Amino acid sequence: MTERKRIDIVEGKAGHPALCVLPEIEKEDELFEIIWTLREDGKLTIDQIIQSCSLPECENILQDLSKKGWINIKGQAVELLPKGEKRARELVRRHRLSLRMFYDLFALDGAEAEACKFEHILSPEVTDSVCTLLGHPPNSPDGKPIPRGECCSMFKQEMKPLVGPLADIMPGDQAKIVFITPGSHSRLDRLSAMGVVPGSVVKLHQKKPSYVIQLGETMIAVDKDITKEIFVKKV
Repeated sequence: MTERKRIDIVEGKAGHPALCVLPEIEKEDELFEIIWTLREDGKLTIDQIIQSCSLPECENILQDLSKKGWINIKGQAVELLPKGEKRARELVRRHRLSLRMFYDLFALDGAEAEACKFEHILSPEVTDSVCTLLGHPPNSPDGKPIPRGECCSMFKQEMKPLVGPLADIMPGDQAKIVFITPGSHSRLDRLSAMGVVPGSVVKLHQKKPSYVIQLGETMIAVDKDITKEIFVKKV
């Protein structure tokens, strides 16, 4: 039976694990995410964990995690031990990256529920690929920090993500369109009519006084706002 997690405490706050509705989520994972989130908010106590958790056996699971060496419990205080810290960090990273992807790329109203499902099928390699695709975002849509990964350290050194807005490349650069996030369907239709579609290779001809891209033998003038909605990979 699907476990429905409590939503009355944090209703409307995207990114909080208590908003997830999942049949497949492991009960321990739910608690790890809750512990991490409550610690960020400075509210990490046994009572707060139980209040944020809908699982009837929450206290028993906490005791099991303590016996297995994932967490340490002293009175009301709860501490993530090294291997628990690593597990919680990876879970929260996957969840917030998934949420960022569904909000930014698909603009889904149900992004929270979809992210909850998606986060549990991400391998470490795919997680880093999603992070790189999104340009190593520092925060989830609700403003909570996304734990950094190794790919983010490389990004800081190289200062260039794999995929980014067309507006960020330099005149003379060629790039392949990966995806487009238009503000309206009519704008997407106009771009498609001009051949500006995923898979096309474009060259940024100039940025001033207006943005001009070259598509084959055709020069196309586009607004700066539109170049921020066209995500490309340099070739």
